[in-house]
Formats: sequence, structure tokens, C-alpha cells
Amino acid sequence: MSGPTDTRVRTREPFDRRIARAVQAVTGRALGPHQTAIVRIGFSLTWLVFLLRELPHRHEMYGPDGPWSWELASRLIADNRAFTVLMWSDGRVWFELVYGLAVLSAALLLVGWHTRAVSVVFMVGVLSLQNRSVFLGDGGDNVLHLAAIYLVLTRCGQVWSLDARRAAREAARDAAHKAAGEAVEAGRRDVVGPLLWTVLGGFLLATTWFSDVTGEWWLPVLLWVLWLGHGLWWLTCRLAPGEPRTLLDVLANLTHNAALVVIMAEVCLIYATAGWYKIQGSRWQDGTALYYPLHLDYFSPWPELSELLGSSGIMVLLLTYGTVIVQIAFPFTLFHRKVKNVLLVAMMLEHAGIAVLLGLPVFSLAMISADAVFLPTVFLVALGARVARGRDRLLGRRSAGALPEQRRTGEEHGPRTLVG
Repeated sequence: MSGPTDTRVRTREPFDRRIARAVQAVTGRALGPHQTAIVRIGFSLTWLVFLLRELPHRHEMYGPDGPWSWELASRLIADNRAFTVLMWSDGRVWFELVYGLAVLSAALLLVGWHTRAVSVVFMVGVLSLQNRSVFLGDGGDNVLHLAAIYLVLTRCGQVWSLDARRAAREAARDAAHKAAGEAVEAGRRDVVGPLLWTVLGGFLLATTWFSDVTGEWWLPVLLWVLWLGHGLWWLTCRLAPGEPRTLLDVLANLTHNAALVVIMAEVCLIYATAGWYKIQGSRWQDGTALYYPLHLDYFSPWPELSELLGSSGIMVLLLTYGTVIVQIAFPFTLFHRKVKNVLLVAMMLEHAGIAVLLGLPVFSLAMISADAVFLPTVFLVALGARVARGRDRLLGRRSAGALPEQRRTGEEHGPRTLVG
């Protein structure tokens, strides 16, 4: 007796539907909000620590008392067209103002206060000081240089920021008004935002006026585009919160996601090129490369510890070969989450060791901040919850019993990506 056949026909999803789903994924929301937040925190902390550490030596490094004088810098910048506002004047007052704004912008970006405007000031501070004396740095400055530009294009204040807390309070207040049957005002009454926008507009006018000594033309153009875009965003939120706001959200999400991919690609390129260049060196091939920096006085803040590690031939061999293997293999493991996470931990520990053994904390902190873009979302959410609980205990606050704010972004329910 023959019965109905139990066959399962697998229908293939149409191509146009897959394309629509992919477009929705990259335009509907900003991917990796926790990853971009931790990158923002890491790089702003790196720059802040560096500026505060070098505060007593700032005049010799970037100011009027440095061996690389203002005249030499102006000649070099006239040739390479590097962007810096320090070429507007060689006065001590102007230098102190720029340095102070760089410190202030790093601190404000760290806590996420008006991140859209502050990230632009942060970028200007990084580029201005670093391009003033291009021969200073230990490698981490190059990573910070690029990251400062990329952060401007990301929505890095969606979580773990004062902006996110303010948006959550306003959303709760609007929900309370709706529940009470009261009218909800379109757009929020923001006084600080327009004030910052006006002040930065005056700065941009000065940048345009000094464009012949500031550097490349494209960066002032980028600043004008950002300034006009932020003004358009504010007007849209106030006057047209419907479809125009949705369109601007789509453009912002596209820009954010593209910048996130560029940051990830940069990290992969750094490790891939570093690994491939290492294997071409004879000292890396015979496993003795680590021995030599461990015995340089300039790179030995803890001579006893360096001597202890350098005296073990097996340890030097393992660390030398392990460094090359991890750097070359990492870009090829991005689609295997477990292996990628293991190598990510190994690279972060490697940079922590460089900070302690070789005395390069700023370089190591910059690289760890860049590596953080690949940290899993689950780990970052758990880390944020632990930090919040520790903060509440420290301040004597009572837990509200709700999920932490970063759990309410919907990220953990979205599709898996390379960042988590």
C-alpha cells in the first residue's frame, strides 16, 4: 500500500529577496555599536594618556621649544600638505590653546559627550599635533592618526556614553507623556548642540581662511561637509522627523558600517604586512629576533624581567615564532569565531607584554584598541554589565533590576557579523 510521499522540497530564496535582505542589514541599523564604542573609548583613552604623560615635555615635542622648529615644520608641510592648525601661528598662546583643546576633546570623547561634534575636534587635535612633528612616535601614532579620521564617520556614541544615557532619559520621558495622553514635542530642546555647531562654524571659517598653510584641501572640505550635515540633521529632527529623518538615518548607517569595515580591514592589513615582513628577516627565521630588543637598555624599563625572559632560549624561540604565526594567521580566521577569539586574546596579551617589557604603553594601548573591533558582542555586553554593577556598588546605588542599557539595542538578536 502506497501512502503519500513525505518529501521536503527546499525552495531556494529568490536572488532579489537576498539582495533586499542584505541592503536592509547594512542600512537598517548601525552594526557593531558595542565594538565601535569600545574602539572610541580605547583610542580616546590612548590619546589622553599620551597627552597627559607628555604634558611637562609638550613644548619640546610639539611646541615652540622643540628641535623641529616652526620654520622647519612649515617647510615640510608646504611639501607634504599635512593638515595641522599649529601652522596658523608660532605663538605660545596658540599652541597652549590647541594642546588644551586636544586634552579636553579626548576626555569628552572618552565619556561620550556630544560625540558627533567632539569626535571632529578630537580628529583635528590628533592630526594637528602629530603632523606638527612627524618624526615623533612609536608606531601607535600611525594607527591613532587613521582611527581619529574613521571615528568621525561612525555612530560610536550609541552605547556606553553620556549621549546614550541622555537619549534613554528622553525616550522614557516621551513614553511617560504618551502614557498620560500628553503631546510629545518633536525633537528635543538641545541648547549645547547648536552652540557647539556655531562655535565649530567659526573655527571652519578660520580653517578656510588659513587653507594655504593648513594642509590638504580635502580635509577642510570634509569638515565643511560634516558641519553642514550635522546642521541638516538637527533641522530634520526638529522640523521633519518622518521620512526625511529616516533617509538621514539610512545614510548615517551606511557611512558607519563602511567605516567599521575599513577599521577592520586596516587591522587585518597591519597584522598581515607585519607578519609577512617578519618572515623575510633572518632573525625571525632562526627564532632569535626577540632576544635583541630584550637586551637593549633603551627598551628595558624592567631590566631584571627582560634578562629573565631573554635568558631562556626556548621561551625566546616560542615567542618569536608565535608572534609571526599569530599575525599571519589572524586575517584568515575571521570567519571561524572560536579560532579568531583565541588569536585575538593572544595578540592582546602580546601587546600587553610589549607595554611591560619594552616600555611602549601608548603603542600597545593603541593596538589593543584597534584589536577591540573584533571582540564578540556577548563578551562586551557581559563586560558592560559587570562595569555597571561595579559602578553602582562604588557609588552606593541600588540596582534597578532591569537589563543593562546596552542589552536593549537589539544587537544580540541581529545577524552574526565578523565583529561578533
